[in-house]
This record gives sequence, C-alpha cells and structure tokens, in this order.
Amino acid sequence: MEKISQKYSHISFLPKWEIKVDSIYELGQCDSIIRALRDIPTRPEYRSMLLNVSLIKGAQATTAIEGNTLTNEEVEKVNEGIKLPPSKEYQEIEVRNILNALNELLNEVTINNKLEIISVDLIKRFNYLVGKDLGENFEAIPGRLRNYNVIVGVKYRPPDYNDVESLLKQFCDWSVKEFHFAKGQDFRDSVIQAIVSHVYIAWIHPFGDGNGRTARLLEFYILLRSGNPDFASHLLSNFYNETRNEYYRHLEKSTKTGNLSDFIAYTIKGYRDGLNNILSLIQIDQFKTSWINYVHETFQTNKIKSKNENLNKRRRNLMLNIPIFKKLTIEEILNLNVDIASTYKLLSQRTLMRDIKELIDLDLLKNEKDTYWANIDLLKSYIPKKINKINN
Repeated sequence: MEKISQKYSHISFLPKWEIKVDSIYELGQCDSIIRALRDIPTRPEYRSMLLNVSLIKGAQATTAIEGNTLTNEEVEKVNEGIKLPPSKEYQEIEVRNILNALNELLNEVTINNKLEIISVDLIKRFNYLVGKDLGENFEAIPGRLRNYNVIVGVKYRPPDYNDVESLLKQFCDWSVKEFHFAKGQDFRDSVIQAIVSHVYIAWIHPFGDGNGRTARLLEFYILLRSGNPDFASHLLSNFYNETRNEYYRHLEKSTKTGNLSDFIAYTIKGYRDGLNNILSLIQIDQFKTSWINYVHETFQTNKIKSKNENLNKRRRNLMLNIPIFKKLTIEEILNLNVDIASTYKLLSQRTLMRDIKELIDLDLLKNEKDTYWANIDLLKSYIPKKINKINN
C-alpha cells in the first residue's frame, strides 16, 4: 500500500534543504545577538515598552498577511482594551485572538518554563486560539481538522482531507526526531525547525481556516522555546508582512520543488536583520542611560563654578532635556517641552544663553554658528574603533 506522504511529492518528511554558507554565517550572528540581548541590562520600563511594541507588531503583521486591514494604532487600541467601531468587530477579534495567544505562550514559556514537544494536540490548540469567537468570519470550527477538500489561492490543492490527520501526526513524529528537541536542541536546529514547521503546516493545510496564522504561531512558539527574546517575538511575522510578495513567492517555489533551501535562506536573513535592529534599539537606550549618568556626575564634580543649587539644577535639567543625536537652534531648545518654555519665559533668553554657555564650558554641549548638540563624542571616544587594516 502506498504511503500517504508518497502521494504528495513535496511532503517528504526528509531534510530536503541545504543550509547555504551565508545562512550558516547569519545563524551564527543570530546566536551571538541573542546572547548579547540576554546579557545587556535593560531598563524594566524600556523592556516592557519593547515587548508591548513587539506584541502589537506581531499581531498586526500576521493578521495583515491574511487580509486584516487594522493599522498599528488600531491594534494598539485593541491591546489596551478599547473597542473599535462595530464595522471592524471581526477584525478586532482576529487581532485580539493573536494578542491573547502570544501572551499566553509567553507566560507559559518565559514565566512558567512550560515547554512542549510539537504534537497534533498542540497544533490544534494553536488553531483554536487563532479562530475562537470569530463565528461565521472563521470558515471552520476552530481547532478541528478539516473534513473537506480545499483549494488555496489559485491552484494549490492541499492533501485530501482523509490524509490530513495521518500527515499531521507523521509531521509531528518526524519533527521531534529530526530536530532533537528531547535530546537537547542546539540553536541552529531550533531555528530550522521553526521555519520548516511553518512551511509544513502551510503544505498540509490541516484546518479549514487560519492555517497561515497557525503556522506562524507555531514558528513563534518554537523560536520562543529555544530562547528567542520575548521582545523580539514579532520579527518573522513582521518580516513576512513587509516582504509579502517575496514570502508568497518562496512558499510557492518550495511547494513546487519540495526543497526548502531558498525559503530557509530568505527567512534567516530577515530574522538576522530584525535581531540586529532590536540590538541597535537597546544599545541606543544604553547609550542614553550612560549619557544621563554622565551629565549627573558632571554636576557633582568640582567643574561646577556656581554653588547655587537651584541654578545648577536648572542647567542640569536643561542639559538632560536636550536630545542626543540631534542638532537644535535656540528656538528649538526653547520649545523642547512645556517646562523648558515656561522656565525661560519667566527668566529671559539672555539667561538661557548664559546657561548654554556654562554647558559648553562644561564640555556637555557643543555648538557651531546657531546650532547646538549634546557632546556625546565624550562617550563615543571610549568605544574601540573598528580596524580595517593591520599595518605590518
């Protein structure tokens, strides 16, 4: 009797992929970036903000791929519990389902350390989380395998519904063995498993609706289980949404050939770039924190000419309100915020110029003609410079 998987040439349950040289290098970069993200001390409020942004972007992106038109701002309102207009109710529920699913899995993995192997029941649960409470707007019973045949897009015919349960079970058994989760999975295996699982769910198409969201939720879960930072949970869904044409092209190509090499290479590159972006954001926040500390330390040293505490407090406050990485005119400094504007309205612009001169004398502020900026070169000078050439 013919094996079920032999009826579908692309669903081979074999490692039909080659990890390209560039991808191996990029996986190493991903591993290093994640280690750095774990080790960098991050302010709790900033970390919380990053996580909140991640959840909102992740929910917006994975539903947008399926046609949901809610903006990031609207998804943010849903996340805050604000009701959208009745005409957008089903889109609101779609997004809320994803937000709830992401939060539920984050709590299980990162707080309760509950890690599960990939199973049919787990995948059914993910589909239930995606589709619950959507009623007629979800063209299936959430969490139940389809019992009818479908056509996806214009021409893809997923496996016959009679084969779905067997194929899904075979996928889960193969996934556990192929990617060594029970024996202690390394970083490379976890990333490849996440990507391959995503595509296999798309291929098998086990549910009547929500397969794409379920596939991306499974991918998110495997990466999270392997140590992906919670505040980077949106990266792949966001990448697929931003490169949607490429995403569909790679899915279609892999379906025709059964070879996942190009899809894996495409996804790893996007994952690496997303992690790099998160690292840059955290490094900028670290730099801002270091600069704030330096300003405070400067006002505690004997460099300060005046012993007037109120005067020094005003000048320090002015310096702390001047953004780094930005050049400002006097008018822009005056209008930085309400406190600055009201303070110098009561005093005078001449007082502001005296305060600015003192900040320049303290080497905290630099100027050229009519523009002023924070002298962050003081901190940058301690960062080792990249050597492009070694002299013999």
